[in-house]
Amino acid sequence: MEERSELIELHKRLSKTLDEEREAAKEKRHEKGYLTARENLEYLVDEGSFVEYGQLAIAAQKSRRKLDELRTETAADGIITGFGKINSKILDSKKALSAIIINDYSVLAGTQGYYHHKKLDRICETAEKQNLPVIMYTEGGGGRPGDTDVQVQFAGLQIPSFSNWAKLKGKSLRIAVNNGYCFAGNAALFGTADFCISTKKSWLGMAGPAMIEGGGLGKVDPKDIGPGAEQEKLGVIDYLAEDEKDATRFAKKLLSYFQGDMDSWEVKDQSLLRNLIPENRRMAYSVRDIIETIADKDSFLEVRKIYGRSIITGFIRLEGKPMAIIANDCQQLGGAIDATSAEKAGQFLSTCNDHKIPIVSLADTPGFMVGVESEREGAVRKMGGLFNSGANISVPLVAIFLRKGYGLGAMAMVGGSFYIPIYTASWPTGEFGGMGLEGAVKLGYKKELEAIEDDSERDALFNKLVQKMYDAGKALEAATQLEIDAVIDPAETRSIIIKALETS
Repeated sequence: MEERSELIELHKRLSKTLDEEREAAKEKRHEKGYLTARENLEYLVDEGSFVEYGQLAIAAQKSRRKLDELRTETAADGIITGFGKINSKILDSKKALSAIIINDYSVLAGTQGYYHHKKLDRICETAEKQNLPVIMYTEGGGGRPGDTDVQVQFAGLQIPSFSNWAKLKGKSLRIAVNNGYCFAGNAALFGTADFCISTKKSWLGMAGPAMIEGGGLGKVDPKDIGPGAEQEKLGVIDYLAEDEKDATRFAKKLLSYFQGDMDSWEVKDQSLLRNLIPENRRMAYSVRDIIETIADKDSFLEVRKIYGRSIITGFIRLEGKPMAIIANDCQQLGGAIDATSAEKAGQFLSTCNDHKIPIVSLADTPGFMVGVESEREGAVRKMGGLFNSGANISVPLVAIFLRKGYGLGAMAMVGGSFYIPIYTASWPTGEFGGMGLEGAVKLGYKKELEAIEDDSERDALFNKLVQKMYDAGKALEAATQLEIDAVIDPAETRSIIIKALETS
């Protein structure tokens, strides 16, 4: 049977939005080493699952450009939107549905036009109604001034796109992915997301070169504005990817923790945990090795790795079940919590609480970082923020003290009080006190120490007093006084966490 004319016209129009009909745009992307928007879509969603919204949209520029040209050159008005399944092969297929937004830089440099905004608003509103997570690829240059068909706008400031996207906070998980230039409105969307991923070939800024020059601040090379590596150090991004495929891989794995349980997992030899902390209490160790051992094999995913480095934040699975993890890193500042790590951990706890992810805290800290430089970083406010976040979580929290648990910092690591977690346990290496032992001795026995002139005698007394306080504050003694719920064999940590969470 001969195909009907209207169906032929439909297929013809749809084909103009695809890479096969936009060969020049595709080649330009590949010459830069980049993927097209539709190639990113292909790597992201499960095959055959994507349903697109507004594919036939074009830029509102009919008054100044030919229609055939607009259909190809401004395909989908520079933004692909729709719904598709992600990770359905490894998780419950019913929980795999996600909203997808991919800004297309090959269309007018990824700028946001009239219909572009309408599509963005439509998908955000629908995601909110259905409580679905959203992944957005944000490459683009912000607002577009050339949509001359629209005569009803003045400044265009009544556009609801940014508030619609922001309103998803706490309802729909938002993951932003960027490669290439991301300026102005696109950067605002990127920075509003719950998790931000960018490639090493990313440049992110609230203003692009044109806006900077227009503001009288001179000419700036776009590659001098917010390079990805710099933004990672500033804590703007959660993961710095090698390229778009790596960014998509990370986004999919990150999303999976918010999608539910996995049916299969592997467990490492838990007896290894008994020897991962040195016998010398002053020696550092790798807490990441402890996390990797406790967690299901290959399930640990760290976010914001090089920002606020004295606290590690990320996700793990135990028996396939997803959970968030925070841990002090004694290889950074001795595990002391500085302003940036407190801020990072507080924001992370709030996000996990919003999306009902249970939390495990592996604590080993001498307390909050002190000193003039610390206060110059806004310590009072940022460290207070960690208390606010921890005390207001409604998801179950399990706390395991690996070694040091001193002062306000130790309390902040477990929600603000040792009684906030549903279970607070310690390894036998645990030690507790109102402040670090050495500092407590120096303050509490200052006169006695200063009265001794001989250096070796003074050191001997100092070490004796430290040992006395250590013996009094050991985990076994803390458990006797019910400061903590239990002292556990390190090899039982995994099973203890799982059992504790089952009670919640």
